[in-house]
Amino acid sequence: MRILFLGDVMGRAGRTAITTRLAQLKTDWRVDFAVVNGENATSGVGLSGAHAKTLLDAGADCLTLGDHAFDQKDMLQFIETEPRIIRPLNFSDQAPGKGARLFDVKGRKILVAQALGQVFMKRPFADPFSALEGALKQLGGQAAVRVVDFHAEATSEKMAMGHFLDGRASLVVGTHTHVPTGDAMILPRGTGYMTDAGMCGDYDSVIGMDKAEPLRRFLTGMPKERFTPANGDATLSGVLIETDDTTGKATKITPIRDGGRLQQSAP
Repeated sequence: MRILFLGDVMGRAGRTAITTRLAQLKTDWRVDFAVVNGENATSGVGLSGAHAKTLLDAGADCLTLGDHAFDQKDMLQFIETEPRIIRPLNFSDQAPGKGARLFDVKGRKILVAQALGQVFMKRPFADPFSALEGALKQLGGQAAVRVVDFHAEATSEKMAMGHFLDGRASLVVGTHTHVPTGDAMILPRGTGYMTDAGMCGDYDSVIGMDKAEPLRRFLTGMPKERFTPANGDATLSGVLIETDDTTGKATKITPIRDGGRLQQSAP
């Protein structure tokens, strides 16, 4: 199967790139299933129900979230009505929604799971390693393909997760930092891995935010205005994997950079 994963959608620019380009890319690249991290799609902080519907209608088969999962308050209710949205597994047990789900695709099942890292994150979350271990034990045996979105700050923690799940996940991909890494690879036991997928947003920015306010804060050390997402031409960033139909292991992995400032040939 061919699985496309796109990194954090950032504001209006990222949403527009998804709505205008994703459907055609899925056709051109023969994508069977597309996972999109939507956690910054609404004003750069969280995802509203309306914008979630926009991304799903545009061709996302599953949306993952992150540490800003419920910054848009209507997501607390919306996620309970929309099974195609995944929030982190290691949130509180009282949080609405699910952190792992099975999807039916062409007569086969795909597992999508997400967890939050602990290193350098603002709030303490439960252990992501045991959370993902439990999800794979409970649901992984039913799935032909297993995709893990690890939403974390530290590259070391992301790499550790890749090796921890090597041979048990088809893809382990990092999100959260909005900067795509150049280390897409297939690990020794067959798991596709990339430390960070990058963002779907305007790269003429500071990790997706209009440059003026971040620069002013770095230069003066004094916050004043709210950050606002940059709204120029957006790049779709992520990764495409192909999996073995029998084992579910990755046989090919290709970084994706479509449009905007980070140009790359089509896979």
